[in-house]
Amino acid sequence: MAKALLGYVGGTDPRLLAEMRRLQQRVQDLESELVRVQAENDMLAAAAAHNSESLLDVSHAEPALT
Repeated sequence: MAKALLGYVGGTDPRLLAEMRRLQQRVQDLESELVRVQAENDMLAAAAAHNSESLLDVSHAEPALT
Protein backbone atom coordinates (compact mmCIF):
# COMPACT_ATOMS: atom_id res chain seq x y z
CA MET A 1 0.00 0.00 0.00
CA ALA A 2 2.78 2.45 0.89
CA LYS A 3 4.56 1.73 -2.37
CA ALA A 4 1.37 2.39 -4.30
CA LEU A 5 0.86 5.72 -2.55
CA LEU A 6 4.48 6.71 -2.95
CA GLY A 7 4.40 5.86 -6.63
CA TYR A 8 1.19 7.80 -7.09
CA VAL A 9 2.19 10.90 -5.11
CA GLY A 10 5.96 11.01 -5.49
CA GLY A 11 6.41 9.85 -9.04
CA THR A 12 7.54 12.39 -11.62
CA ASP A 13 5.83 11.65 -14.89
CA PRO A 14 7.80 13.26 -17.76
CA ARG A 15 4.57 14.04 -19.61
CA LEU A 16 3.22 15.85 -16.57
CA LEU A 17 6.45 17.83 -16.19
CA ALA A 18 6.41 18.77 -19.89
CA GLU A 19 2.79 19.88 -19.64
CA MET A 20 3.59 21.92 -16.53
CA ARG A 21 6.48 23.66 -18.31
CA ARG A 22 4.28 24.33 -21.35
CA LEU A 23 1.55 25.83 -19.18
CA GLN A 24 4.04 27.97 -17.24
CA GLN A 25 5.44 29.31 -20.53
CA ARG A 26 1.92 30.02 -21.75
CA VAL A 27 1.16 31.98 -18.57
CA GLN A 28 4.36 34.01 -19.02
CA ASP A 29 3.47 34.70 -22.65
CA LEU A 30 -0.03 35.83 -21.70
CA GLU A 31 1.28 38.06 -18.91
CA SER A 32 3.72 39.78 -21.27
CA GLU A 33 0.95 40.19 -23.86
CA LEU A 34 -1.26 41.73 -21.17
CA VAL A 35 1.45 44.26 -20.24
CA ARG A 36 1.93 45.15 -23.92
CA VAL A 37 -1.81 45.58 -24.54
CA GLN A 38 -2.26 47.67 -21.38
CA ALA A 39 0.58 49.96 -22.46
CA GLU A 40 -0.94 50.30 -25.92
CA ASN A 41 -4.35 51.00 -24.39
CA ASP A 42 -2.91 53.69 -22.12
CA MET A 43 -1.20 55.30 -25.10
CA LEU A 44 -4.41 55.27 -27.16
CA ALA A 45 -6.45 56.61 -24.25
CA ALA A 46 -3.99 59.48 -23.80
CA ALA A 47 -4.11 60.26 -27.52
CA ALA A 48 -7.91 60.17 -27.50
CA ALA A 49 -8.04 62.49 -24.49
CA HIS A 50 -5.64 64.89 -26.21
CA ASN A 51 -7.71 64.85 -29.39
CA SER A 52 -10.99 65.37 -27.56
CA GLU A 53 -9.51 68.35 -25.70
CA SER A 54 -8.40 69.93 -28.96
CA LEU A 55 -11.84 69.33 -30.49
CA LEU A 56 -13.53 71.09 -27.58
CA ASP A 57 -11.20 74.11 -27.67
CA VAL A 58 -13.66 77.04 -27.82
CA SER A 59 -11.05 79.66 -28.65
CA HIS A 60 -11.14 78.47 -32.27
CA ALA A 61 -14.87 77.81 -32.40
CA GLU A 62 -17.04 79.63 -34.89
CA PRO A 63 -20.22 81.38 -33.73
CA ALA A 64 -23.39 79.34 -33.95
CA LEU A 65 -25.93 80.17 -36.61
CA THR A 66 -29.26 81.43 -35.26
